[in-house]
Amino acid sequence: MEQTAAFENERPRLVRLAARVLGDDVEAEDVVQQTWLRLHGTSREVRDLPAWLTTVTTRLCLDRLRAKVPVPEDPLDLLDDDPGSDAEDPADHVTLADTVGVALQVVLDRLSPGERVAFVLHDSFGHDFPTIATILDTSPTAARKLASRARAKVAQPSLDDTLADWEVVDAFLAAARGGDLRRLLDLLAPDAVVVGDRAAVAAGTPGRIAGREGVAAMFDGAAEAALPVYVDGRPGAAWVHRGEARVAFDFSVVDGRVARIDFRAEPELLASVRPRRGAAPAGGGTRG
Repeated sequence: MEQTAAFENERPRLVRLAARVLGDDVEAEDVVQQTWLRLHGTSREVRDLPAWLTTVTTRLCLDRLRAKVPVPEDPLDLLDDDPGSDAEDPADHVTLADTVGVALQVVLDRLSPGERVAFVLHDSFGHDFPTIATILDTSPTAARKLASRARAKVAQPSLDDTLADWEVVDAFLAAARGGDLRRLLDLLAPDAVVVGDRAAVAAGTPGRIAGREGVAAMFDGAAEAALPVYVDGRPGAAWVHRGEARVAFDFSVVDGRVARIDFRAEPELLASVRPRRGAAPAGGGTRG
């Protein structure tokens, strides 16, 4: 019972850690549940429970990342080939993870598993490099290199890291479901607007909301029933009830931010929405 209580005290932190590493709240909960099962099944004495739980949770996340992106780590990142690289890096004191804004999760998705874990553990959760090295089964020098490389990619993303429209839409929906008001505000243009057509208003949507703060407040903690779809060939979402699309969310994305969301419920439009997975198809429609 004492061990169970101690684990439950750590659970919220572990879920936050796994969610940041994996970028998926559902997967994070699953990983933490696996950690609990590992703890429940171990016969070894666990002297430092928080550290043990962090290590197991992070390694389970690593396994999932490596399964999704079977790209080998750069061997140069995992070697102590620079005798001077143990010197303190001024960037060690820079915590970019909570300040880089909307593109963070997209950039994280493009890091190697080792870079991603080192960056999240150090910049988001403040773990030192010897601890990170133990988790990654490498040296503190190599762990520092991984975090430094990740930090550089996050701070100065390449042109390839520009958010695609579907990534903006999905990030917006995830922030809405998670009640992440700060991220919603980052994802919205200052003059963002929501407009409902006649059919959508009749179904209960607002007729008009203007301004980033108002739109963010409306979506904060909402969109649980919204599924990713194509709306006139563009990446959007739809409120689905009993398997039927009732209201389509038609997103207009400009320069990586949501400029407008049209709630559309005309029957012809709803009949044409299609589920989507990932990026928009080639030749998808654009607003004229």
